[in-house]
Amino acid sequence: MTDSFISFHYTRKLEIIRLVGHVTRMGERKGVYRVLVGKPEGKRPLGRPRCRWEENIKMDLQEIGCGGMDWIELAQDRDRWRALVIAVMNVRVP
Repeated sequence: MTDSFISFHYTRKLEIIRLVGHVTRMGERKGVYRVLVGKPEGKRPLGRPRCRWEENIKMDLQEIGCGGMDWIELAQDRDRWRALVIAVMNVRVP
């Protein structure tokens, strides 16, 4: 992989993490929040199981070294979430 692809991939993950804070603070009654933490319904053909947005966010946080925390509770506090995003932005891409 090229450096530009790695940089784009990292930037994309950072942008998603930043926006997750906004969606989380919207509240449980909003449709976009239900999509974020909901479980996909219906049957899926054989193969890989359905992946939820919540699982992807956990994997992204794990990748950047912030795994193992309750991200929904953290995102509810805007200042702490912003500090996390800023700290991640300051980490250099390998």
